[in-house]
Amino acid sequence: MTTTQPISGSLQVEPVSHPLEPLTVAEVTAAVAILRAEQSIGNSFRFPCVTLHEPPKDFVLHYQPGDTFEREAFLIVLDNATGTTYEAIVSLTQGKVTSWTAVPGMQPNIMADELAECEAAVKAHPGFREVLAKRGIHDLDLVVVDPWAIGNFGFADETGVRLSRCLCYLRHRPDGNFYARPIDGVVPVVNLNTMEVLRIEDMGIVPVPPEPSEYAARFQPKLRDDIKPLHITQPEGPSFQVDGHHIRWQKWQFRIGFTPREGLVLYTVGYEDQGKLRPILYRASMAEMVVPYGDPRPQHFRKNAFDLGEHGVGMLANSLKLGCDCLGEIRYFDAVLTNSRGEVSITENAVCMHEEDYGILWKHTDWRLDDVEVRRSRRLVVSFIATVDNYEYGFFWYFYQDGTIQYEVKLTGILLCGALANYPKYGTLVAPELNALNHQHFFCMRLDFDLDGVENSVYEVNTVAEPLGPENPYGNAFYAESTLLKTEQEAQRIIDPFTARYWKVINPNVQNRLGQPVGFKIMPGDNVLPFAHPDAPILKRAGFMTKHLWVTPYEASERYPAGDYPNQHPGGEGLPQWTQANRAIDNTDLVVWYVFGHHHIPRPEDFPIMPVAYSGFTLKPLGFFDANPSLDVPPSQPRHACH
Repeated sequence: MTTTQPISGSLQVEPVSHPLEPLTVAEVTAAVAILRAEQSIGNSFRFPCVTLHEPPKDFVLHYQPGDTFEREAFLIVLDNATGTTYEAIVSLTQGKVTSWTAVPGMQPNIMADELAECEAAVKAHPGFREVLAKRGIHDLDLVVVDPWAIGNFGFADETGVRLSRCLCYLRHRPDGNFYARPIDGVVPVVNLNTMEVLRIEDMGIVPVPPEPSEYAARFQPKLRDDIKPLHITQPEGPSFQVDGHHIRWQKWQFRIGFTPREGLVLYTVGYEDQGKLRPILYRASMAEMVVPYGDPRPQHFRKNAFDLGEHGVGMLANSLKLGCDCLGEIRYFDAVLTNSRGEVSITENAVCMHEEDYGILWKHTDWRLDDVEVRRSRRLVVSFIATVDNYEYGFFWYFYQDGTIQYEVKLTGILLCGALANYPKYGTLVAPELNALNHQHFFCMRLDFDLDGVENSVYEVNTVAEPLGPENPYGNAFYAESTLLKTEQEAQRIIDPFTARYWKVINPNVQNRLGQPVGFKIMPGDNVLPFAHPDAPILKRAGFMTKHLWVTPYEASERYPAGDYPNQHPGGEGLPQWTQANRAIDNTDLVVWYVFGHHHIPRPEDFPIMPVAYSGFTLKPLGFFDANPSLDVPPSQPRHACH
């Protein structure tokens, strides 16, 4: 157990069982109190981030139960009075601030409290009421002001000022779907440090789309009445074991954490094989998520959302208390966060874990023996869901009994629409006078591989057709060709479905019983590249989107592919900057960054609420095991229901 000591005064911090355990309520409270006291932080300060300052990787890898360790918190604070951002490290063990650094010119993520205050400021502004009155809108209770990050387009008057650009909507009724009725042509711009409305852009009167387009059950004239109950029961309980945030299931072991920016984080993922726990991933999380929209009009061209760096999906995580998002025997985990004033804010049931039946795991029928062997597949699901303005994103990790790991994003919620205004080219008409804008979603995963140790390498594998000739007289031959990626720039790659391209991470120092290096393959799912012009501001700010694979040597400070502070940043940081050094990545401790994109040309069927779309990738063992590791999965007991 840690030897964390009581903090001065009435703040008592209890010991935790592992250095990667998320901060507790008491630890978050203590970290904020210590920082306030030592740095004389007053009411003008906000707290965009309070989270665990993770201990060094080498320490964690060699940690043994009973070892002592220091507990630290990492904080980002913003002084609204001066506009200055600071980073701090607070030692909870020592009860003091060990690091306090100004980060000049950087804007941390926008916080929920700021959004609410910004909306109130806009609604109270006389100029806003005037532009609404010109459009015949007088009931402010039906108006919704939706603050967005303003981005960076090189405008000098926006430099060094913490800004939000607000989208406006008009509900048909107080409890209606406001996203169906945009008030295009009205864009308030607000200084978030002072909550001063700097200007209200009035681009001309555009009719508000007429239909309310309601989706909630209470608005539907009739619901289906022919659905019979479907019960998922586990009378003997689930097959997983939980100790704090450490999880064991079907030979898998891993830890989970939760940060305000990334949401769910996986640590020390390993698989028990022949009595030994074999490491696979040290740390895995979504590191950035960008949604560029494709309409060039003045109302819409700035719509390029960095949902992690500008907002933080952990801060936007849903509380799953209703239990409708997951089925079965569920284990929930709370997220201990703060509001912008540093007060503890707990998102109850933020992370859901349960088991699912997933069809056939493997099967064969020997008709000569009249013998059938079949195994049902079961998978462990660890997930959370975040609401980012109009969209909902479900982030799902799946663990399978054959050693496979899958990551899937489920996209739903409400399309971002604009008034048609006789300009349908960059979207789809989904309701009268309502245009759903073309857009893309890009997700960047940071995967710190440690396959049977920290020294790993990455190969690209393409399938090649053997030329017609003496060795291939009938033209049927093809083979997989592996190419070692030795440096960072060699490892900047894109998918190629025509060569069945995948990438494999191997440990060249460990072999399976067949003399092959142990490895895992990265199997792309559906993917796409951005359609933004190479000189577009969004590609300067999110250059990581231009490649599907990046590989870097492990560096603890390199966490986010668009840099630490993408909010209002002109760009050039993160992966494009780090990889200019072209560091060696062969047989070393490395991090794989996999980028996948979802391309969305909307359909009328996506409105007024969007059926789930899926995007992701799969990690499959490739010589990691000596044979199929799921041979020992027992047969299921047959159950039949006849009607």
